[in-house]
Amino acid sequence: MRRFLFVSCLTFFAVSPASADITVKHQSSIQLSVDGAASQATRLGSSYSVSGSGITLDTAGGLGTLSSGTGVGYTPADYSLTNDGASFNYSEAYFEGDDIQAATTVTNGVVPSLPSLGSTLTQSGGVAGDLDGTITGGGVMTIEAGGAGTSATGQVILSITAN
Repeated sequence: MRRFLFVSCLTFFAVSPASADITVKHQSSIQLSVDGAASQATRLGSSYSVSGSGITLDTAGGLGTLSSGTGVGYTPADYSLTNDGASFNYSEAYFEGDDIQAATTVTNGVVPSLPSLGSTLTQSGGVAGDLDGTITGGGVMTIEAGGAGTSATGQVILSITAN
């Protein structure tokens, strides 16, 4: 009986081979970016206002005419006192808005001159400088910093799965 049990055990182990699925996965990436220059401008209009008491407007002032390349301009109001020697107050305000300008032309992604209007936000572009990144076949990553307005992101993923 012992022989039978010994032989059957040997047969069992010889018949059922060991098996395993092994999966190896390598992923790597580097992203380098340099910010572009940008400008956002909003044209402000001209405004005029006049108010007062104890005065009479003889000729109302106002905004002038609008023409390309020039400011609007204004004409001040002409006034006189309603009652000589009486108290009065008078206020006149004028704000010169932006001149009319031709549309900004962009050629091959380059703006030849930035607009300079009443409200302007300008951001300078990045400088690549020494910006660089490499990943070797062994998964060794090197990233070298660039100048202002640059970013570098690197990633190496090694995944081993055994089933």
